[in-house]
Amino acid sequence: MTAARLGTSVAWGLIAFLSVGVGGYALFHVATGFQFLPLENPMFSPWGLRVHIGASAVAMIVGAFQFLKVLRQKAPAVHRWMGRIYIAACVVGGLAGGTIALSSTAGPIAGWGFFLLAVLWVPFTLLAWTSAMRRDFVAHERWMIRSFALTFAAVTLRLQLPAVGVLEMDFLPAYRVIAWSAWVPNLIVAELWIASRRWPKRPPKQPKSASATAPA
Repeated sequence: MTAARLGTSVAWGLIAFLSVGVGGYALFHVATGFQFLPLENPMFSPWGLRVHIGASAVAMIVGAFQFLKVLRQKAPAVHRWMGRIYIAACVVGGLAGGTIALSSTAGPIAGWGFFLLAVLWVPFTLLAWTSAMRRDFVAHERWMIRSFALTFAAVTLRLQLPAVGVLEMDFLPAYRVIAWSAWVPNLIVAELWIASRRWPKRPPKQPKSASATAPA
């Protein structure tokens, strides 16, 4: 195994571990009605937030495993079904998140950050799906990378929040920054990763032969 491949495997393992951990943690709180969460937030009562968190948690748990090459090769049916679950979870989570984003108690700066995240998350995911339906698997993987980079915002947000307390920052101003820094750097890294890879060229469609189109 080359150093580059080893580094990719380690990075994927860390991403999968964090995604499953944060996703499972979120599902636990959704299932228990947030009664064990040591925070009081008026946004926890609307169903929109619960649907958003629950669907996003499913997307986090399922999404990382869609990049496993061995799963695509050895169990393509499992890959496709997990993909359907991921797409549905992203669309539901994104739409639910978009409906509540602009009512964020942190104000319009944070609200617009989360709203634009939802605005990009849903179409990126749907573009990944439509690419797969066209059997354009190069475009499918590229859009999946972008989609999962936005899905992973739930993880990066929770990695950044503890820094607010450690650095003794005022919470609301810091949270307004995190509403953007949780996903914009993810998308930049995703685009750099896409640009750095060597992608196979999709073979051009072959024109129909004259014999095939000529009348009998």
